[in-house]
Order: sequence, then structure tokens, then C-alpha cells
Amino acid sequence: MRSAEWRDVRRIAIGCCLSAALLGPSPALAFDFFGLFGDKPPAASQHALPYLIEFQSAESSRSLDKNLKESLEQASTLYRTRQDPPPDGETLVRRAEGDLAPLIDALWGAGYYDAALRIEIGGQPLSLGRTTPPGVARAAESFRAREAVPVKVIVEPGPLFKMRTISVIDARTRRPFSDEQLPSRIVKLKAGDPARAADIRAAQAALVDYFRSLSYPLTKVTKVRPVVLHRDDVMDVDIAVDTGPRAPFGPVTVSGKSDIDPKVVRSMIYIEPGDPYSPAAVAASRKSVLKLPAISSVRMREASRLDANGQLPIDAEVTDRKPHVVGLSARYSTLDGPALRAYWQHRNLFGGAESLRLEGDIFVPPRTNTRALDNLKDFELADLGGRFRASFVKPGLYGTRNDLLLDGMIERDNTGGDIFGGYSSKRVVGSAAIRHRFTDTFSTQFGVTGERGTTSDSLGTVDYSLFGVQAAVTYDSTDRLLDPTRGIRATGTVTAYPEFLGSSVGIVESKAQASTYYAIDEEARYVLAGRVGLGSVSGASLGDIPSTHRFYAGGGGSVRGYRFRSLSPLGPTGEVIGGRSLFEASLEARVKITDTIGLVPFFDAGGAFEPAYPDFSQPLRYSAGLGLRYYTAVGPIRVDVAMPLNRRPGDNRWALYIGIGQAF
Repeated sequence: MRSAEWRDVRRIAIGCCLSAALLGPSPALAFDFFGLFGDKPPAASQHALPYLIEFQSAESSRSLDKNLKESLEQASTLYRTRQDPPPDGETLVRRAEGDLAPLIDALWGAGYYDAALRIEIGGQPLSLGRTTPPGVARAAESFRAREAVPVKVIVEPGPLFKMRTISVIDARTRRPFSDEQLPSRIVKLKAGDPARAADIRAAQAALVDYFRSLSYPLTKVTKVRPVVLHRDDVMDVDIAVDTGPRAPFGPVTVSGKSDIDPKVVRSMIYIEPGDPYSPAAVAASRKSVLKLPAISSVRMREASRLDANGQLPIDAEVTDRKPHVVGLSARYSTLDGPALRAYWQHRNLFGGAESLRLEGDIFVPPRTNTRALDNLKDFELADLGGRFRASFVKPGLYGTRNDLLLDGMIERDNTGGDIFGGYSSKRVVGSAAIRHRFTDTFSTQFGVTGERGTTSDSLGTVDYSLFGVQAAVTYDSTDRLLDPTRGIRATGTVTAYPEFLGSSVGIVESKAQASTYYAIDEEARYVLAGRVGLGSVSGASLGDIPSTHRFYAGGGGSVRGYRFRSLSPLGPTGEVIGGRSLFEASLEARVKITDTIGLVPFFDAGGAFEPAYPDFSQPLRYSAGLGLRYYTAVGPIRVDVAMPLNRRPGDNRWALYIGIGQAF
């Protein structure tokens, strides 16, 4: 039986604190790094009072619920600062006194509205609403320089309260919404559910999101009235929602301290006055603007009221990145060898978010089929491959949704000379194109391209010139660039090199790739990812097509476990010569073990074929493996170990790949 004093304190506080808990933010989360290795306090000292905190149930025969314990830990300053011991007993007592009310709030927030607790420091108790006796600080001081002060949070949760009735009413009419206006699935609360404050806050957010998605941009929850019935251990909740008027988008403006032409930023926003209001469109516009390398952040600000036309104005407040950036990256594969990349980029060359990027790659392909590191023992300059690329992008030409793309590349490549053969090439490539963005997810591209070079392989040497026209389509609805968890990403390109434009060989080259990502759970801790790639080149015999325009499979971005570009038809001497068509497929299950560590089992398949279209006359090669992911703010660091499943004589038993970002 609880004391009358405690009941009075609880009754006075619960009406105020409960409403604040339901309307206010949830406690901040803290990552317990030290918990990974055991929770040990700092060593005893003359200058500080380290302590060891424990959360216990008042019933010795009953352990504290795990989820409840975690909620208390998150709310407790004592727990979060346990590795920073106070200098004396008085400071420790003040830290504990400051914990009493937040811990009670955490218990109420978890649905325990008859809960009580006390904190014992060295066996001396502290309770909410009672004066702290001076003996508590003395008890803490008695442990100085001997051992950690024992601090116990002793919890008597009482019964878990349940929801009894949930009423959502229209704040203007004071009547409940009908099922047609508000389906029951939106609130996600029902009778018998635990009466947790976090769940009620989530219901409020779901209500606002739902009506905003129906083009009610000014929706707000005006009142939440929780009624706790202690006799029956239940709660009734009334929520009043003011949807405001239904409204379309109004004028869209661009603001902020930026050196970028506002017309360019506006061209990246796919909202027009009169369009139905949609939070998804606002979020998509923000994501679209951030595709400009010159923009570091954008805040889509919605007006707090409708304009004279009954529309909702939107303002995009942008902030620029620093105009120059220099980068360096490296990758390594036990089969394909090491590679380095360096780049320099100007993100706002002429004030219109123009991007100029200069990029250089150096790589050392293997010359044997053992280990790539063995090649470095007798490295020669001829083993070195490299490319230099320059690209220029002028977005939003004249304020339209058209972008100018200019690219140039000089390359010297050598895909290896092991028992599977390979090719060497030297070439110069240039292209110019106009890209039209229909939406933030779909675009088309048309342009011209030219190339001159020389390739050599077991079929001989080809000196060639190619001049052609190119058309491409791109669709990307994924949520992230380097670590997508939802959506579809697809590209298709067709390039025609007719002889009447000056090409030494008339060919038509087609490539397509599509990948899809499906998150099984809302937090995207379990993601299924699949990829399919196709290729075809027609119009000439295999021997007349330059090696750089034939298709090969194998390597880190293809069929892992096989050497880079080692899967293709074989020539007269048994060496790979490339094919006129390609098929590749991959399947991954991306599982997050913790917030930063993930495992990825995967399966790859693929091959190249001599006909212009995949006929599977050559056997497909398969591989399987396991990847480790370390998730950072930039993207996941990828480590994959792959094993060929139907390897050929000379193939390695396994391969290691290291890089940044998911495999696809």
C-alpha cells in the first residue's frame, strides 16, 4: 500500500505531466557504446565518486521488463553520464534528484500510470516529493577512493494501463470523423492496446500526415485529452483535429544566401501553382534540388496561411556548398588488382550551378590468375592502366528543365593477359547531349558521340573511328544514392554508329539495367535487392567490333568471384574475346545487425554471348558470397567475399572486394 503523501504528489502531477508527455517530444536516444564491452565504472579515485547504476524491480522475484528498462535508461541522466563521475556526494545527489521526475515521466509514457520508484545511493533512499536527508551525500562520500558508489533505481511499475476508448473528432464540428473521412487503420490505436504516450503521439502524427496527404496542408491537432481511470487501469483519449481547408500549391519562390541563379534552382522543383497539395511532392522537390552539387541544404518552407487565391505558397531556402572540392578514393580486389581515383570539381563555375569535374584513374590489372599482389613483384610501366575524364554539366538551360552535358575521356586500358586472355586499348572519347527532366524521377537524353582508338586481343588489332547519335532514358525512384532501400532504378541506352557519319564500322549498341529494392520492415533493417543487366551490339561481325565495345562479364560490379571481364566467348586460342550480347543478374539480402553493422548474403549470375542477342549458348557462371557493411554518414563501406560456384580451370576459389556504397 503506497503512502498517502505519494498518492497526493502523483495526483497533483499526473494531470499536467501526462498531457505534456503526450504532446511533447519523446526522450532523446543515446547509443550505449560501453555496453558492448560490459558496463564498468571508472576506477575509484580521491578526486571523484564513480558509481555503478542498476535498475531493479521492487519485487525481488521479478525482473524489470527489458523495454521498460531501456526507456528508463534513456530518460536517466545518471545512466547517460555514468562514465563521467561527479566530484563529490552532493553533486551525485543533485544528479539523482534531477532524475526522479523524468523517470516517472518515462514510466507514465510506457503506460504505467500507478508507478512509483525510489533511488538508493549507498543504501540511502531518495523519493519524489520528499526532502532529501543530508545522510545521502555522506553515504556516497563513504565510498571515496574505495569502490564505486552503488546506485539503485528501484521501480514499482504497477499495472500496465490499457486503452479503452479512442475518439477522434473534427475540431470545427465537434463530431467524430466518419469511416469514409478517416479509416480506422490510420490512427493505429484500438481498445486493449497499452496506453503508451509514444503511441498516442504517433497517432497524432499519423492523423496530421493523413489529412495533409489529402491536400489539407494546414491540418493540426488542436487538443489531446487523456483521461486515466486508476480504478480500472484504463485510459480514454479524445483527439481533436482541425483539417483546415483543402488547398492546392501556390507560387514557388527561391530564397537564401546563395550565389546560384534562382531560375536554375526553380527548374529542379516539379511543383506548379494549382497542383494538388502533397507532402510527398514537397519532399521530392527537396530531394531533387539537392541533386545539384552546388547545393548543400534546402529547406522547403510552407506558408502558415493560404494566399488570396486560396493556395499555399512554398519557398525553397537554399544554402550553397563550397565551390571547390578535391577527392581521392581507392578500391581493391584480390583478382582485379588495386585502383586509385582522384578528382577536382568546381560546383558553380559561372553562377548557374554549372559543374566542371576533372577525374583521373590509375589501375594495375593482374597479369596472372593467382593473386593480384603477385603482379607487383615484377611490375612494369606497361602494366599500368589509366584514364582521364572531364565532364561539364550546365543545369536548367535558360530556366528550363533541360541540362547540357559535355564529356571527354582519354584512356589506356589493359584487362590482363592471364590464361583467359584480355585486351589492351587506347582511345579518345567525346560526347555532347541534352537531358530533359520530365519529373524528379524520369528523364531522357539525346546527343552525339565520337571515338577514335586502337584495340588489340587474340583476334588481332582494330584501328577504328566511331561517330554516332545516342538516346537514353533514366528512371530512379530510390530513396538513397549509395544505399537504396526502396524504389526502382533503371537505365537504357541506344547508340547508333552509322558509316555515313564517318564510322569505320557500322554498329548499333544497346544497354539496359534495372534494379529494385524492397524494405521488408519500416526501418529498412531488412532489404531485398535485385538487379538485371542486358546488352547487345549488332551490325558487324565480332572481329570487326572494337574490343572496348564488346561485352564481358565478371568482376566486382558484375559476377563477383570471377576476374574482371573474364567471362565471355573464347577465341581460337582459348582466350576471352568478348561477345555481342550480355546477361547479368544479382540478388542480395541486406540485413542490418546493428545501426552500423550489416551482413549481405548474395548470389550473382552472368555471361556474354557471341550472337547479337543473349541466346545462352555459352554457359552462365554463378557465384555466391557474404558481404560485410559498415554504415557511415556518407554511405556503407563494403567488404564482399565471393566464391565461384561453377568455376573453370584457372579460376580462383574466392575473391575479396572492398569499396564504398552497395554493389548496386
